[in-house]
Amino acid sequence: MQEINKDSPSAEWISAIRQRFTVEKEIDHILTRKLERRSGPGYSPVTLASLVQSVESLLRTEIGDTFEIKDTRWLSGGASKLQMAFTLEWNRPGAGFENTAMVLRMEPAESIVETSRLREFQLLKACEAVVPVPSVFWCDAQARHLPYPALIYGFAPGVTKPSNASSGVSGLATHLPELVRNGLAPQFVANLAAIHLHDYRNADLSAFDVPRIGTTQCAEWGIDHWDRIWEEDSDEDIPLMRVVSAWLRRNMPLLDRASIVHSDYRTGNFLFTEHDLKISAWLDWELGRIGDRHQDLAWTTNRAFGHLDEDGKTFLVCGLMPEAQFFEQYEKASGMPVSARTVHWYKIYNSYSIAVLTLATGYRIARNGKTHQDVMVTWLIGIGYMILEEVRTLIAMEN
Repeated sequence: MQEINKDSPSAEWISAIRQRFTVEKEIDHILTRKLERRSGPGYSPVTLASLVQSVESLLRTEIGDTFEIKDTRWLSGGASKLQMAFTLEWNRPGAGFENTAMVLRMEPAESIVETSRLREFQLLKACEAVVPVPSVFWCDAQARHLPYPALIYGFAPGVTKPSNASSGVSGLATHLPELVRNGLAPQFVANLAAIHLHDYRNADLSAFDVPRIGTTQCAEWGIDHWDRIWEEDSDEDIPLMRVVSAWLRRNMPLLDRASIVHSDYRTGNFLFTEHDLKISAWLDWELGRIGDRHQDLAWTTNRAFGHLDEDGKTFLVCGLMPEAQFFEQYEKASGMPVSARTVHWYKIYNSYSIAVLTLATGYRIARNGKTHQDVMVTWLIGIGYMILEEVRTLIAMEN
């Protein structure tokens, strides 16, 4: 059998991969683009000055010459993307001259999660009047101005955790005081229900395909997405990954309602203002899709995102509330049922996706020097085998 050089894939191999897996059109576009540019140079540091020049080029195209960029600085957070904060002095339509705090969110050469800035832009725009999100302004989806695809949105006030709280990487296992939990938990549930209930049909979501209700198409697209990335990025065959993929295909749930799915709905991905405990913005929509609400429910209740209550016994979903209470309040707020079986399927699906990203993509981009987060990505590879054990345990629960 001919050995495939995944670091410099041939056009024929890329074509075969595309034909083998059925994914949404925009997903196919970004994954194909990733492969086509993989043999190119790795990540090299980008200076603030060069980014400002690129943003100026974009803004001249969008709004003309009457603006000034000030107060540029790097932002932490959003671990898979490069982020620059700045202030734009401009003549804002309908508001006149003002100083607007903004954020540039841009890809590195390759990311641990390869996603579409256009899809992220469209989802934020679609949800502006539904839940708190940053205002979105411009998107350079094809990197005509920026070094890599990027979007620009408004800077949102708030914090991801109280100043005296502890958390792990990317907001994992954030420990919230009881007073903070009580203030945030009802909003947390209400916002999720609002996202899933939102009638998105009048929004511009042209970068999304909509799965057919009453079929397994939503589940099939998702499995094909992660199976394709595994084939593109992995460097060793892990039999359990094949077992998990086959199990997912044998047990695909039917879609009963097509909803906007955030796909990373958890503590650490929303901001809140400390003085009044109000959620001020939902962030990191890059993996969002139109699909099954149970994907969010399964992700949000993952034990990695929560912790035990002060009693040392009760697990708190995202550090906010017991799981039974979370599902009960969600059903009440949304008016939609929660299928325990479908949640279980998506728990396995979600864990499979994390295993793909850590064991395949994380390894490849770190080895090839494609990301600004090589140290963190290398660290994440180590949790991949813990995720595999979690998947094995979840599947064993079915037997």
